[in-house]
Amino acid sequence: MPNTNASEQISHYINELTGWRGKMLTRVRKAIQEAAPGLVEEWKWNTPVWSHKGNVVAAGAFQDHVKVNFFKGASLSDPRGLFNAGLEARASRAIDIHEGDSLDDAALKDLIVAAVALNSGVAQKSIGPKKKNP
Repeated sequence: MPNTNASEQISHYINELTGWRGKMLTRVRKAIQEAAPGLVEEWKWNTPVWSHKGNVVAAGAFQDHVKVNFFKGASLSDPRGLFNAGLEARASRAIDIHEGDSLDDAALKDLIVAAVALNSGVAQKSIGPKKKNP
């Protein structure tokens, strides 16, 4: 799509989807925006990408599922077990959502906040115990 910015491209992409996939991507986009309003929406690799000091998360619709990919997901704590795809990858982790699946919006937002913190160089609290100063 020439002469449109990334947010417009993402809106167009979502609006072109019929059925549950468009609704789920709208929900995922809203969760991303609410969890980290400072993220920059970009259009890369023909898919929506949100970034802050590097790529944070991407979301896309496939024939039978919606994928939410965290570029540094392997470094994130996932206490509520959202990651269910790409578990063998060195760096990334993904959430594949199929029609009828439930999505824990609060857990998704927690992962987004943690991913932004990781890109910002802020230690994630749940990764391990804090070292005490002598």
